[in-house]
Amino acid sequence: IVPRKGVIEIQRLLQEVEDKVVVSIGSSHLCVTASVFTLTTKLIDGKFPDYDRVIPKDGDKVVMAEKQELRQALSRTAILSNEKFRGIRVSISKGQLQLSANNPEQEEAEETVSVDYNGDSLEVGFNVSYLQDVLGVIASEKVRITLLDGNSSAVIEDPKCEDAVYVVMPMKL
Repeated sequence: IVPRKGVIEIQRLLQEVEDKVVVSIGSSHLCVTASVFTLTTKLIDGKFPDYDRVIPKDGDKVVMAEKQELRQALSRTAILSNEKFRGIRVSISKGQLQLSANNPEQEEAEETVSVDYNGDSLEVGFNVSYLQDVLGVIASEKVRITLLDGNSSAVIEDPKCEDAVYVVMPMKL
């Protein structure tokens, strides 16, 4: 299995190649050779952690949002987040998700997004870059965010695709 970043790097390198490419696969390595480059990867032998244990299963607060509207609000809010920590405050209440950020220069940003949510109010901090990264790879027009409380991780999913689950850890603000 080649990690996603490795696949992206191979794709990037192959965009410039017009001639023959040789792919060699060994028991612990993969080698891609072209006229202008050679890329070799090595399998790291070790036990892969049980990722299923870090996916929260007890979240009872489910938010459904329009992905593009949320992405745009995150982008606008991120501009005034602290450049070092990139933290934003996410406040969820009935029918709305409010994003807020501030920075050491005392500048503030606040955005409100309409969402499908009917649970108790909740406030949690996240690194805005991580949320943007997840929304950048979800294909659907909607996104499902599941939380338990203000200290728990967010489980972010594409409601139309059960193949991927994204976990974003909270941060103290």
